Amino acid sequence: MQLTPEITFRGLGSTPAIENKVRERVARLDRYYSRIMGCRVMIETLHRHLHKGKLYHVRIDLTVPGSELVVSRDPEGHQAHEDAYVAIRDAFDAMERRLEDFARRQRGDVKKHEVPSHGRVIELNNEFGRIGTLNGRSLYFHRNSVVNNGFDGLEVGSEVRYVETGGEEEPRASMVVPIGKHPLTN
Repeated sequence: MQLTPEITFRGLGSTPAIENKVRERVARLDRYYSRIMGCRVMIETLHRHLHKGKLYHVRIDLTVPGSELVVSRDPEGHQAHEDAYVAIRDAFDAMERRLEDFARRQRGDVKKHEVPSHGRVIELNNEFGRIGTLNGRSLYFHRNSVVNNGFDGLEVGSEVRYVETGGEEEPRASMVVPIGKHPLTN
């Protein structure tokens, strides 16, 4: 981290133990993104007249290149937040997840969901069938490979999605899913 963290207390006094815990958790944030430019942590107690004990609210503001990430852990409904350390842990766990997502987007490692391969049934008998792929290949599949016991509902020409695996002698489809009237495109 390029700057030392600012730690602010509201409604409670600063304690070395809490400050050390916050600094320890701030140091761990570098694992997820090393270009953090600034960090502000605010810990406050909220007094409720109808509630026994104090509830702790923790807010973390991180400044990173081109953005600011904010996590605020509101104690409403969290009786565990009567303990300052639990509130700090929950807030920093959430910030670690948010920072990890930010770093992933910066690297371009966003998950992409590929459209499953699809084709048409070109041959059927009692125990197996063949799928014609879009690139002209033929894949073998067994009746047990069809999801939800849907083998008996297949006909020659039925559109299916499939997962291709290498067979011992020829390529095969290990999971075959019949698709409806709205085909997917590859």
